Amino acid sequence: MIWILASFIFGGIIPYMARRFAKFMPATPAYALYRLVKPNKHTSRENEKYKLLKRKYVLRSLIYALICAGISAVVVYKFGELSEAWWIVFVWVMLLLAETDFKMYLLPDILTVPLLICGFFFAASSFNPEVGAFESALAALLGYAVPVVATILMLWKSKEAFGGGDIKLLSAIGAWLGVEGLLYTILISCVIFAVCMLIKRKRTGAFGPALSAAAIVYLLFLI
Repeated sequence: MIWILASFIFGGIIPYMARRFAKFMPATPAYALYRLVKPNKHTSRENEKYKLLKRKYVLRSLIYALICAGISAVVVYKFGELSEAWWIVFVWVMLLLAETDFKMYLLPDILTVPLLICGFFFAASSFNPEVGAFESALAALLGYAVPVVATILMLWKSKEAFGGGDIKLLSAIGAWLGVEGLLYTILISCVIFAVCMLIKRKRTGAFGPALSAAAIVYLLFLI
């Protein structure tokens, strides 16, 4: 119950954090953390634009809070006490990355690199019986290599098939979910991305939200 409540609170501040990242990124990790706690304020609270933005973010925050709490409830039910905390934090970062990439087309290193490191330590510990240290390292390497090779092969069509942030995120997902989880994530994310682009009638867009959603789908339904 505590983790579900914490997830509700964290989910509620995801839109705020994503907007703050959009204001000052790229930045050093120390400056990024400082600005999350102490943001620059340029807009008057009496401004109509500010009031409209506030109402918009209140609704978005509530939606994220419910989604985050709901996913965490499934994680608590599905996984044991030793690993549920790890997976809930994984979900938190996935949702924050999805919102950040959706807002600014950027996956900050301040999130993806620690996620990669934590995924390897999680696999190396006794808390993750599904993925060992060797498979975690191999999947992280594949997660980095596959999009790089795909980008090289697609240079004739697009110079940025995968951004640097997408590659680092995929590598981090591999460290957490292993080789099988990585392959499923790639497949599911392509389907999600294609459907979203068809709905929006666009050819390009942020791929991070699709990767994050696919990783969560695999965690909840395929592990």
